[in-house]
Amino acid sequence: MSGELNTTGRYLRVPMERRVAAFAIDFGAAALPSLLLGSSLYIPVFIILWAVLRVFLVVQNRGQSLGRWAMDMKLVNPRFRVIPGLVDLGKREALTGFGSLLVLIGLASLSPTNGFLLVAPIPLLVDCSFAFTDTNNRQAFHDRLARTIIVQSGRGYSLDIKIKQIFAEAKRRVK
Repeated sequence: MSGELNTTGRYLRVPMERRVAAFAIDFGAAALPSLLLGSSLYIPVFIILWAVLRVFLVVQNRGQSLGRWAMDMKLVNPRFRVIPGLVDLGKREALTGFGSLLVLIGLASLSPTNGFLLVAPIPLLVDCSFAFTDTNNRQAFHDRLARTIIVQSGRGYSLDIKIKQIFAEAKRRVK
């Protein structure tokens, strides 16, 4: 099966905070090494790492990028109940990768006189805002373009659950 289904045969929806956390993990995994390489190489390195993490790894890892694996999610084509192919993933990640690249450029050029960081996230925010308004499938614009959805997966690291357990244990010990 391509993802976890509920009793009606529909995919289990993923909470938005988990999707945001998975995206942040993937962005950090591509952005940090890129920025460490220096000012002349960070853009092409980010593009290559983004493609590896969000396209090639997803094809090889049953619909999961590093962030989606950490948050127990996967990407599927709901019509055919399969992992999307390279073309669909390429379309999807070209759009999110461009928005992420703008955010990275804004972060890399951070200074008191440069206001680009304020407008850089706008394309990414507009793209992702579709997911907040779609109550059925929670599809962002890039999901609609590639005809994909994010669903819960029984396979992953369960980072969100492990963090909740750590905080619960810390809270218990403080009492």
